[in-house]
Amino acid sequence: MYETLIYKGGVHKSEEIKELVEDLGGFVLQENVIQMDLILTLAVPIKDVKKVEEKAKELLGKIRPAPMVGSEIAVVSPTLARHHLPHSACDIAEYLRRHGAKTNMIGLARGAGKTISRISEDEKALINEHDLAIFAMGSFKECIENKTHLFSDIDVPVVVTGAPKIENLPGADAYVSGFGRIPRRLKRGENIRALRKLVKVVENLLDKKREEISLDPPLVPPIVVKKEIEYQVPEVKEVYSPTPVTLQLDGVRVKLDYDEYHEKIGYVEVDKYILHEISEIIPSKMYNYTLVKLLPESSLW
Repeated sequence: MYETLIYKGGVHKSEEIKELVEDLGGFVLQENVIQMDLILTLAVPIKDVKKVEEKAKELLGKIRPAPMVGSEIAVVSPTLARHHLPHSACDIAEYLRRHGAKTNMIGLARGAGKTISRISEDEKALINEHDLAIFAMGSFKECIENKTHLFSDIDVPVVVTGAPKIENLPGADAYVSGFGRIPRRLKRGENIRALRKLVKVVENLLDKKREEISLDPPLVPPIVVKKEIEYQVPEVKEVYSPTPVTLQLDGVRVKLDYDEYHEKIGYVEVDKYILHEISEIIPSKMYNYTLVKLLPESSLW
C-alpha cells in the first residue's frame, strides 16, 4: 500500500528526494517547477514515509499528506454563463487541486432555469467517468431543490454546494453550504471555512470508495499502470496537456486518441499481465481520450 504525499522545496538537490522515493519502490506522480520552487506529488510505501520526511527536512523542504492524489473530480456548473460559473466554481476546483485532486470543469448545455433545466446522457456519461462529482449550485434553496434531477441518477458520489443550509438533499451523497453565486474570489474567512469543510467531505467519500474497491481490488494498482503506460507508449511524452496519464481510483485516463492508440495501450505489459486482459479500455466522452478501467480480481476468474 502507498501513501500519497506532496513535497514542496527548492530545486537545488531535488534529485536526492526523487531518487530516494524510487529506491524505496515509490513513484513521482507529478513534478511542477515554479521559478526556484519545486512541487512533487509522491506515492510512497507506507512503511517508508518516515524516511522521506527525514530527507525532506534535510533538504529544508516540507511534506504533507495528500489523500486526494490519484482521484479525478468533475466540478459541474449548471451552465457556462457568467451567473452560473463565477469565482466559486473555479475556486472550488483550484482548492481541490492544492490537495492533490485532478479536477475538470464541466458546464451543462441546458442546465439553466428552475423548471426547464436538463442534463443530457452524454453529459452524464462524461461525469460518470470521474471518481466523484461536485455540483456547484446557486444561492436559492427552492432553486437547488428543484434541480435535483441534474444529479439524482449520477453513478459516482455526488457533492452539491450552494449558499443556503439544506439538511437532506435527495440524490446527493453530501451537501455543503456557504458557496452559491459569489462574484469575487473566495478569500474571506467564511469562504475558507466552507472550502475546508468541502475538502473533508470529499476526502471522506473518496476514502469510502477506496474501501469498497479494496474489498475486490484490481490485480495491479493504477499507479503501476500509469508508470508502465508512460514507459511503453512514447507518444504520451508528446502530449502537452497537463497529466497526460491521469490517475483515477480504479484506472487511468490516457490523453491519446482512442481510435489511434487503444490497441497499443491495450498491449502494454503490466507485471505479468497484458493490460487489455485485466481492464476495460473504452473511448472517453472527453476529446475521445482513452479510458482504462481496471477490472476487479473477481471478474477474472
